[in-house]
Amino acid sequence: MDSDLSALVLRERPKLWKFIRRRVLDQADAEDILQDVFHAFVEAYRFPESIEQASAWLYRVARNRIIDRFRRNQLQGESRPIDPVGDQGEYRLDLVLPSPDAGPEADYARSLLLTALQHALAALPDSQRSVFLAHELEGRSFRQMAAESGVAMNTLLARKRYAVLFLRERLRSVFDELEL
Repeated sequence: MDSDLSALVLRERPKLWKFIRRRVLDQADAEDILQDVFHAFVEAYRFPESIEQASAWLYRVARNRIIDRFRRNQLQGESRPIDPVGDQGEYRLDLVLPSPDAGPEADYARSLLLTALQHALAALPDSQRSVFLAHELEGRSFRQMAAESGVAMNTLLARKRYAVLFLRERLRSVFDELEL
């Protein structure tokens, strides 16, 4: 069991580091987040319930830690470099969602936004949705997806761009309604 854990950490560490560094420009902050993620993973690994998809779990925790760091920096009035804009120039939804700990109004807004996002994602063509989810949630690179699928990298980039434009348009009314 410990050897499985070690192998997983060794396999996922470089990819997770790149994922974090693309979003957190300060190296010390990125290292802290990476350590926090693996600490949380080791703690969760001890529980009787197994983690079904360890890689996805690691990226989800990393994304949450990045968001937490970004929000904490905002509350402290710091402008530490955590980039709320994604690789393709789109604003990242995860950094504008209200914090789940910010009270009932924020919880309602978050729930409303996530429900709208879920419906919008379901309305995307499969090819666009799969590229969007692989890049945004799993942290997979376009180069990696192109190598695995045989689809040209420019095609994957275009699919992601169309997905972002579609999602932005579909979610605009919800953002306007909530005044975010």
